[in-house]
Amino acid sequence: MNPPLKGRRPLAVTAISFAVLAAIGAAGWLGLHSQAVRADAPAAASQAVPVSAALLVSQEVSSWQDFSGRLEAVERVELRSRVAGAIQSVHFREGALVKAGDLLVTIDPAPYQAEVDRAAAQVAAAQSQLVFARSEQERANRMLADHAIAQRDADERNNAARAADANLKAAQAALQTARLNLGYTAIRAPVSGRVGKLLVTTGNLVSAGPDSPVLTTLVSVNPVYASFDADEETVNKALAELPDAGAARARLGDIPLQVATSTAQTFPAKLQLVDNQVDGKSGTVKLRATVDNRDGVLIPGQFVRIRLGQAKRHPALLLNEQAIGTDQDKRYVMVIDKDSKARYRQVQLGASVDGLRIVTAGLHAGERVIVDGLQKVQPGAAVAPHMVPMQPPATAAANS
Repeated sequence: MNPPLKGRRPLAVTAISFAVLAAIGAAGWLGLHSQAVRADAPAAASQAVPVSAALLVSQEVSSWQDFSGRLEAVERVELRSRVAGAIQSVHFREGALVKAGDLLVTIDPAPYQAEVDRAAAQVAAAQSQLVFARSEQERANRMLADHAIAQRDADERNNAARAADANLKAAQAALQTARLNLGYTAIRAPVSGRVGKLLVTTGNLVSAGPDSPVLTTLVSVNPVYASFDADEETVNKALAELPDAGAARARLGDIPLQVATSTAQTFPAKLQLVDNQVDGKSGTVKLRATVDNRDGVLIPGQFVRIRLGQAKRHPALLLNEQAIGTDQDKRYVMVIDKDSKARYRQVQLGASVDGLRIVTAGLHAGERVIVDGLQKVQPGAAVAPHMVPMQPPATAAANS
């Protein structure tokens, strides 16, 4: 038999009351927790991001423009034989440095020595003939004075003496030519420099003259030329900044110039030539610099990088490359305002100077620019800047 319904009602009421109290307690805990989270949110949002920043200052610099060029020998000689004959011997090592006057190749001199001997004999014979003719001339003149000889005979002997003198001069000229040809069998270096590959070997016959085969080439080593093309605007600006514009061409060496190889090795150079016309198709001017190559490292035909500067220094704002961000086709930096918040700033950049970039627009001297930590900062974010000098990236990394 079931207990009366009146006896179970207090238990149900108690259970319901307990459930209500539990729900109220849980709701209260959740409310307190959400208030704590909301209280902590402003503190987290206001936490500043640590960054490195540098002060943008104006400096006196020489701006540079980069060009590509090729090295050329100041003197380049194709060695050819001036006389025909067989190559008797070679006296140089391919690729070696030689001095002006060094013996390089010998053509068989025997035929030319024989020609010298023959010409010398003709000179001796002509001298004897001249002595005899002058003796006859003197005798005829004495006899003519005594009226012991006809005028016609005296004239013939005078003429014979003059002919003998002319024959002697012709024989002497032939001897000189023979000696020159004999000397040409010894082919010597006309300039100091580096000799190239031997193109005709010992024992081969060579002809003489401009159509004769090239035996080898010789190029001067120090200095060398660096030739390049520059746009007319850059050239005009560089010339206009020389101290005396009227004598600009005479003071080209005052324009700063640097020449570097593909290995980044730099060499001292001076601008030597600005051509007298602008190429109508490309709008460029041909320039040439002399490069110090006393160590013989540079080779004619070698590719080089050439930096052309300006004679006068001018103020410019210089920026660390690490401070520059890329936004599609734009360049920007983050500037720190007076409230220590990052502000987006689009900039325009110029050439590089000593590892820093010239800022042509978008910034002003005295502004603080984030140079390290740019990727951690959003526009408007609070930052905690640590001030550092404005240095090139490599220097800044070494000092950090």
